[in-house]
Amino acid sequence: MSEHPSNYHRDAQFDERLLPNDEIELRELFSAIWAGKWLVIAITSVFVVASVALALYLPNIYKSEALLAPASSEQAGGLAGLAGQFGGLASLAGINLGGGGGVDKTTMAMEVMKSREFISHFVQKYELLAPLMAAKDWDANTNELVWDSDIYDSSAKQWVRAPKPPRGVEPSLQEAYEVFSEVLQVSQDKQTSLVKVSVEHYSPYIAKQWVEWLVESINQEMKARDLQEAQRSIAYLENQLAQTRVAEMQTVLYQLIEEQSKTMMFAEVRDEYVFKTVDPAIVPELKAKPSRALICVLGTMLGGMLAVFVVLIRHFARK
Repeated sequence: MSEHPSNYHRDAQFDERLLPNDEIELRELFSAIWAGKWLVIAITSVFVVASVALALYLPNIYKSEALLAPASSEQAGGLAGLAGQFGGLASLAGINLGGGGGVDKTTMAMEVMKSREFISHFVQKYELLAPLMAAKDWDANTNELVWDSDIYDSSAKQWVRAPKPPRGVEPSLQEAYEVFSEVLQVSQDKQTSLVKVSVEHYSPYIAKQWVEWLVESINQEMKARDLQEAQRSIAYLENQLAQTRVAEMQTVLYQLIEEQSKTMMFAEVRDEYVFKTVDPAIVPELKAKPSRALICVLGTMLGGMLAVFVVLIRHFARK
């Protein structure tokens, strides 16, 4: 059934009334903004000046990074890696060599590097607490850190910050871990398996040094863990060897002990135990952040939008 012609007439009248109203409303908005243009300019200018001042006040932060390749694990892996070869025979004598699978050594090393225990030990070992927690800038002319005098007295080498219980005058290792976790980045390319380790700091020289220490420390840490595991495995296997009288099982146990001895020898002779350096860390010449141009652009845009909003609010409030 078709609609009555009068309905079309009413719709046409409604549309004719609607369009002019929309045009009037838009014209009114633009007129209000134009009338308050000096206020818009003033507010935007304030934001521009503030954003430029903020951009200039923020210190440069430099980022140094190293590209690493997972080292070959031919002799590594410990007792669990031998279970697939000898597990069946060993089970005949009631010896459990453990299951295979689990987290691979590269992933384990990456997680260890980001762990609270490793970072806390790392900060203590290299005495990084002051440059990590009390520095606020870097003097490129003297290559010296600029210290925050409200936190640290560099001449007396004492912490002077106001304690906020439960945290005291000197930052704790938990605080150091929280701050270090923000400047440390560890990531792996899933396609190439290459690992990137980077550190950000006010000083480009310190950033480079910390990356080098991190790579060295994680290799030493993973090597020490595998050596301890191999030693415990050998002690366990020798104990089992003393208890069995089956010639075939004795042969298996001797082979297992031999493999674990190879693991220990392999760990002792290689410094780059879990990561090999593909591209070492360097002293960056250019800052990583802040992006001063972006800060100024965002500040200007924010100021302009806020100014227009204020002008429109004033216009409708008066109306």
